[in-house]
Amino acid sequence: MDIIQMTRELGKALQADDRYIAYNLAKQANDNDAQLQDLIGAFNLKRMELNMEMGKEDKSDEKIAELNETIRSMYQQIMSNPKMMAFSAAKEGMDSLMNQINHIITMAANGEDPETCGTGEIACSGNCSSCGGGCH
Repeated sequence: MDIIQMTRELGKALQADDRYIAYNLAKQANDNDAQLQDLIGAFNLKRMELNMEMGKEDKSDEKIAELNETIRSMYQQIMSNPKMMAFSAAKEGMDSLMNQINHIITMAANGEDPETCGTGEIACSGNCSSCGGGCH
């Protein structure tokens, strides 16, 4: 089996993983929630409005502050939506899986033994002074 075929097999295994399945189900739930999609659309329009206001020569600091507050409120509303919360958690799981896969492939490409190299996952000790910045 050549490396491209092996990669296709890895892709199939990835799509069978629980984290991938959870991510796709959560994404579909978000995509099918018209109220959430409307709120995301309105949020994006407000962000565009803020960018336009900030780009004006005669920009209004009061309007910018008002738009910032509206955007913060809308963002909080979006992120506190149960479907968005489930999606965010599922995305973190999927991102972690992809980071582990990429780390192993990178380590192998750099000559490390793919059977024994780490996955790049950082265990959090709670002390940030020696951390490489893996927290979100």
